[in-house]
Amino acid sequence: MNNDSALFEDDFAAELEELMEKSDNPSPTPTPVEEPPRLEEADEGEEIDDSDNQLVAVVEQQVHDAGLAYVPEQDGGDRPIPAISVRAFHESSTSAQLLDMVSTDRRMRRTDFVSQEGGLAAAIAYLQSNVTPNLLIVESSLPAAEMLARIDELAGHCDPGVQVMVIGATNDIALYRQLISRGVSEYIVPPVQPVQLIRTIATLFTDPETPFHGKSIAVVGAKGGVGASTLAHNLAWSIAENAQQNTTLVDLDLSFGTTALDFNQEGAQTVLDALLTPDRTDEAVIARLLTSVTERLSLFTAPASVNEEVEIDVDAYDTVVQAVRRSVPYVVIDLPHTWNNWLKNTLVAADEVIIVCQPELASLRNGKNIVDRLKTERQNDAPPKLVLNMVGVPKRPEIPIRDFAAALDLEPEVVLPFDAALFGTASNNGQMISETESDAKASLAIDHLASVLTGQSVEVPQKSLMQKLLGKK
Repeated sequence: MNNDSALFEDDFAAELEELMEKSDNPSPTPTPVEEPPRLEEADEGEEIDDSDNQLVAVVEQQVHDAGLAYVPEQDGGDRPIPAISVRAFHESSTSAQLLDMVSTDRRMRRTDFVSQEGGLAAAIAYLQSNVTPNLLIVESSLPAAEMLARIDELAGHCDPGVQVMVIGATNDIALYRQLISRGVSEYIVPPVQPVQLIRTIATLFTDPETPFHGKSIAVVGAKGGVGASTLAHNLAWSIAENAQQNTTLVDLDLSFGTTALDFNQEGAQTVLDALLTPDRTDEAVIARLLTSVTERLSLFTAPASVNEEVEIDVDAYDTVVQAVRRSVPYVVIDLPHTWNNWLKNTLVAADEVIIVCQPELASLRNGKNIVDRLKTERQNDAPPKLVLNMVGVPKRPEIPIRDFAAALDLEPEVVLPFDAALFGTASNNGQMISETESDAKASLAIDHLASVLTGQSVEVPQKSLMQKLLGKK
């Protein structure tokens, strides 16, 4: 093994420093434009100063002109969209392409989404002989007066409770107010990103009793033994304790999960109890089944038993994960190394996906297969995050990091050095590596990943001199 095929300690320090610099000092980009406040509603007879009220579309256009993709920020993760019927009527080829990308997005998988050409005229003709859908999307480039007249005609054929979204051509605040007063739910002016439109739809159909959904982070290994579970556990700890965000770790490796071992926790109830009765698993049930490790970190441990074979419904996994997401800002999902429908669905549905690899051929092949599949299934999402683990194992030939990244067309988010003593000590003591050695390179790298995922600065816990001398955390 030569210096080009392994990452030694000095090399790793330089590599990690470069990664951290890139995160702290990203490439220059145009200054983002602040989103304007939402439009105020005027009481009858009251005038509002239009200078302080701008359409969101103005911001979209400015951001588009600056070369940026405008996607509204939101708290938590993407909200699931229920099984609604959607009928869309477009005029332009651009909107047709947008609606096609929306209809095939992972977040829309439960919907019955049909798009056709014709705009408002086609929508009116459709409603004359068909049942009103839950959501009606119509594009119109008509002048304001004519558009409003057609909207009034459309309203005569709509059932109460239908949500109507209009894709227009002009940033006209007077038109916007007229549309809203007629019951239109949203008025959007291109350019529109698919995720923006999807999140707008999700907002329209959010359950008012469960409006919040935490961010889900799925961690999977490209092959067995690459350290995906170790990474998931330490990442959950870092988000909770160092980024100080409430977090739940869900271990879905039912037969061999190590969450209970790694955190030195024993619980009588596990995630299997929820998976067997998903329809009765609400937030109250989830709270009873979780094991609290710290004030901010809770665990959904796996039974880790091969004594009984249980058939779990594919949809049960998603039901349980969604229930957990309703009660905590961050959910880290520890996935086993396998490939089946429920695991694929979990990866596709996650807000963030982390793929853990080692710098060797099997990880490269499997990792590329997973990355390519997810890029196909998640076209409107950021690519998976790559973590290279156990880099620099003595006497082991390794694929150089730059070659590994080039093959996957994915730069590693972090590179973790091989440190048998640190990880072995933490595992045997039922601790996380940040507890064992908070300033170790691997600890700092995982804290960096937690910071990237949460957008929060991470505070590295410091040991006192006495703790260092006694070897305590």
